[in-house]
Amino acid sequence: MAGDSHAEDAKLSGLSKHFNGSTMRGRANVAKATYAVIGLIIAYNVVKPKKK
Repeated sequence: MAGDSHAEDAKLSGLSKHFNGSTMRGRANVAKATYAVIGLIIAYNVVKPKKK
């Protein structure tokens, strides 16, 4: 797992290449995407107009 990431990258395609659970980079990308979605939800709730 530690030094074999190049061999795993060759087998994966599409979104699974960036968001896989078998490499540290893939898990980090999943965490970054999760934080981004949560941040967008919070930003939307702060910016949206208030109901009267």
